[in-house]
Amino acid sequence: MGIVVLACAGSSFAWGQEKPDGGQAAPAPAPAAKSGGAKQGAASAAVLEQQDLQKAIEQASNDRVALMRNLLDFLKKYPQSSQRPQIYRAIVESSLQLRDFSTATEYAERMVALAPEDLSINQLSVQLLDRYGDAAGWRRAANYCTRMLEIIRREPVKDKSPRQSSEQFEKDKQHDVASILLVRGRLYQKLNELQNAQRDFEGSYKMTPGSAAAERLGEIAEIRKDLPTAIHEYALAFALSDGLQGSASRPEVRKKLGNVWRLAHGSEDGLGNYVLRACDEAVAAGADPKPARNKGLKDPMEFLLRKAPDGAAFALADAKGKVLVLNFWATWCGPCREWEPHFEKVAGHFLGREQEVVFLELNCDEDERLVGPYLEEVKPRTTVVFADGLDELLHVNSFPTTLILSRTGKIAYRTEGFDPEGRDQSLIDAIEGAIIH
Repeated sequence: MGIVVLACAGSSFAWGQEKPDGGQAAPAPAPAAKSGGAKQGAASAAVLEQQDLQKAIEQASNDRVALMRNLLDFLKKYPQSSQRPQIYRAIVESSLQLRDFSTATEYAERMVALAPEDLSINQLSVQLLDRYGDAAGWRRAANYCTRMLEIIRREPVKDKSPRQSSEQFEKDKQHDVASILLVRGRLYQKLNELQNAQRDFEGSYKMTPGSAAAERLGEIAEIRKDLPTAIHEYALAFALSDGLQGSASRPEVRKKLGNVWRLAHGSEDGLGNYVLRACDEAVAAGADPKPARNKGLKDPMEFLLRKAPDGAAFALADAKGKVLVLNFWATWCGPCREWEPHFEKVAGHFLGREQEVVFLELNCDEDERLVGPYLEEVKPRTTVVFADGLDELLHVNSFPTTLILSRTGKIAYRTEGFDPEGRDQSLIDAIEGAIIH
């Protein structure tokens, strides 16, 4: 997470209004006179305070050093000023631009004391303490993280934006909680509280599997001399690293992974296969769980599929007694894209014979959200459905895979991969043979 930038530049930090001629800002009007000498005295003091603050701002002009000095002097004179939230913000911003991180951190924490429920202010304090604080500061930052978690978790769904679905609201909350757990875990790690750090990293990864949490878990395991766990976590971190901000550095993780693997095995033999298995695990962990459809069915003709991408029901029972030509594919599969026009050409060869043969393209993507945009681009003419478990029943393990099911639902033909040489005609011949029989 980057440092929060507070938009309160010195030249615009004023509570009065400019004169029409562009002159200096006029002091705020004095409040109406009230009965009683004490009330009149308080009103006069408030006006004097406002004038002193305006003077401090105007004298600084666009000089941030002068603005910060003048505001600090003003606070010494008026330590309980009602304008403290705005003044603290201006001091924090000026301090950040002047790279005076000690002052920025001090006044960010003062802002937290004034508005403890403000998430952005808590976040700013955590970031500053994490980067520039000492052990006591890290402890306070961890406490601010705990407060932020409490605020987010109790945020009711009724407070969501009208443009946001309830499901997306909960997903965003989960992502925010995972991010804060990652930060708090890092703070605990700095404090050498490894058990607390591990708990937060595991919680973050469980909510939103990410390379940063996996890398930290690998570091803790390595410190504890638990090489198998360190290897596993570093491999996940390597697989999940995508180069984006907040992601683990893949080159750095590769070095850590190679080191612990050599310590455990003496060389890097076998590391490549291990990383591939970790990639599969990482993909499965990051995907939304798909509901088990058509579970337990053994007859393909009993399957109820869904049309892609809208999910409309498509019952294979409606094609009973016909020959089924099934093309199993995925959006990420290059050979599938190459085979697509050939499959449509074969389907076109049987136009007018819909009472004998049905052509279906069955998508097998884990993330079904990818299918709609893909179909918009490719615009296939044959019917596209989600595989919904039929790929498992028919043992489809690679793509593209093309199958012919006979009129009785038995596999009459099977081919895997894409070979442009003679593939079209061999499939046509196989379909004709299945129709005859």
